[in-house]
Amino acid sequence: MLLSASAAAQPITSENCNAKREAIERDIDAAKAKGQAQRVRGLERALSANQRNCSEERLQAEHRKRVKAQERKVAERQRELQEAKHKGRADKIAQREGKLREEEAELERLKAAH
Repeated sequence: MLLSASAAAQPITSENCNAKREAIERDIDAAKAKGQAQRVRGLERALSANQRNCSEERLQAEHRKRVKAQERKVAERQRELQEAKHKGRADKIAQREGKLREEEAELERLKAAH
């Protein structure tokens, strides 16, 4: 996708990056309240990595990667369904149709999320 000039001019800390950062900060506060020092250290490393590396471009690339992976799962489920239909096993056909619907729903959810 091409970014508009205003989108390209946005600071690296986009809304999505800020949302991730805020979630990590909330987790840090909760871990501190529970006395989970090791978890706090791990979350602080995650927060530091977020601050260094989070960008809208990276988030979009990760999202595209998840969509592609889900498309591969849908294709695999379609192949499995065709194989079941070829063999003529009604129980397997119904099972494969259910799995295919689940994978297709997940794909649609991913596509709508961005």
